Amino acid sequence: MQQNYKKMRTPSQKIADFISFPLRAFTLFEKDKWGLSSLASERFYYAAEKVCGYCLDVGCGKWNRFVTEFLNGNGKGIDVYGYEGLTEENIVEDISHFPFEDQVFNSVTFLANLNHVPRSMRDIELAEAYRCLKPGGNIVVTMGNPFAEILVHKVIWFYDKYLGSNVDMDSERGMHEEEEYYLLDREIKRRLSNAGFNDIRKKYFWTQWCLNHMLIACK
Repeated sequence: MQQNYKKMRTPSQKIADFISFPLRAFTLFEKDKWGLSSLASERFYYAAEKVCGYCLDVGCGKWNRFVTEFLNGNGKGIDVYGYEGLTEENIVEDISHFPFEDQVFNSVTFLANLNHVPRSMRDIELAEAYRCLKPGGNIVVTMGNPFAEILVHKVIWFYDKYLGSNVDMDSERGMHEEEEYYLLDREIKRRLSNAGFNDIRKKYFWTQWCLNHMLIACK
């Protein structure tokens, strides 16, 4: 597997991110600055390490950042909402069927968003991810610690409401009644298994003090 097309962090940057985690978590650290990574960028760094080729990023969000910046364009990003920086090519209205042939991608990612897939659609979306994935490919799902997820959402809500920021993408598009602020690992593992994935592994984000992690599974 070739790594040279991916955006990676240096060891010194990882140490700086570890030390500065409380600052980055409780301030509006939306963009990388001062040599430090935003929490979103940090999540992308970890996920990129596990991507093993041409990647489908489900729920790509603003500007399709993961594919364009961290995978150097080696993939496709899709979303149900027309966030800033997305084109018609990125928008998928029917999430029960991804607009791709079978076995196209080497990796599929759900980065901090499987909990935002409506509960009744989660198995369907993961089954579509499995269908689009090549044999031997993998899926990467990131999810924060439940306490941390709730706390961060409340901090973001406070800043948006009282300081006039515009960071909360969930508020921008509106939360569906079947969405949640987090999912427990046992639900994610159960749904991955139901979709046909196996060899499910967990990796903590040590530079976020292990309050965030990802689950990686194979087809």
